[in-house]
Amino acid sequence: MEQRHLGRTGLRVSRIGLGTLTWGRDTDEHDAADLMKTFWEAGGTLVDTADVYGDGDAEYLLGRLMDGLVPRRDLVISTKAGSVPDPERRFDCSRGHLLSALDGSLSRLGTDYVDLWHVHAFDPDTPLEETLQALDLAVSSGRARYAAVSNFCGWQLAGAATWQLAAPGTRTRLAGTQLEYSLLQRGVEREVLPAALELGIGLLPSSPLGRGVLTGKYRGETMPPDSRGASEHFAPFVAPYLDDTASRIVDAVATAADGLAVTPLQVALAWVRDRPGVAAPIVGARNAQQLTAALSVETLSLPDEICRALDDVSAPVHRYPDHDWSTL
Repeated sequence: MEQRHLGRTGLRVSRIGLGTLTWGRDTDEHDAADLMKTFWEAGGTLVDTADVYGDGDAEYLLGRLMDGLVPRRDLVISTKAGSVPDPERRFDCSRGHLLSALDGSLSRLGTDYVDLWHVHAFDPDTPLEETLQALDLAVSSGRARYAAVSNFCGWQLAGAATWQLAAPGTRTRLAGTQLEYSLLQRGVEREVLPAALELGIGLLPSSPLGRGVLTGKYRGETMPPDSRGASEHFAPFVAPYLDDTASRIVDAVATAADGLAVTPLQVALAWVRDRPGVAAPIVGARNAQQLTAALSVETLSLPDEICRALDDVSAPVHRYPDHDWSTL
């Protein structure tokens, strides 16, 4: 699998990443082992997790697999901290909480460092400088090799990245940012992606298949019984992308796939993988068969005319101030 640099850093990652959101809850150890082996044998390196996935079980399971199945040196392990199970405060990005959470992640993973450590979300109750100091301490202590953020909007990302570049002392450049990005969700193109490109930050798209909808599995009249849209955990997650607007985009993806003799999954994933600024979409497959289908996109590059057609049919509405007022 082709490797790409993450942003303006020396860290190289496979251009498709493996997500572990369901590990330890819906994905058991046997299925996780199949996924990991399939990914590794295809040349995949980037494995993405978080301390809250499966209440920590995803990290624990990943650590077990690194111990006996896949060599740690062959993987780029990415994890996150900052989300908390507190209805009064969804995020705690204080320096104390973040560093304590990182220690917990390292213990569950069974490793003394992670390759990429994310702040899981912006915390309005903690000064940004304090949050960023935790990233600096994690890297300077060797517990994390590179630092990133997740779910930051444009001004939050720009503020964090600029602080790290301009503040006095030894600061850690942000290597990446992770947000949802697909043909069904192009909101990052408004401000986040331009900021990332300007500041040398690599984008790691989550849900690159529109929460599974872009595979075309929901085009029928009935909900597939084995799909995430029919599951107790994920039905509310999938539902927003089952409207008429999404249906038109999925139909266009299916038409493009028919013309290229490939699958809608391959078309949708190739589109987002090759967008400017994207380092590696994170794919959350349920089993090795699904992952193999996603990894088959490695040999596919979409023709320019197909990309333009998909751009047009999925174009978000961006007006002032994104475009000069005189053109509106």
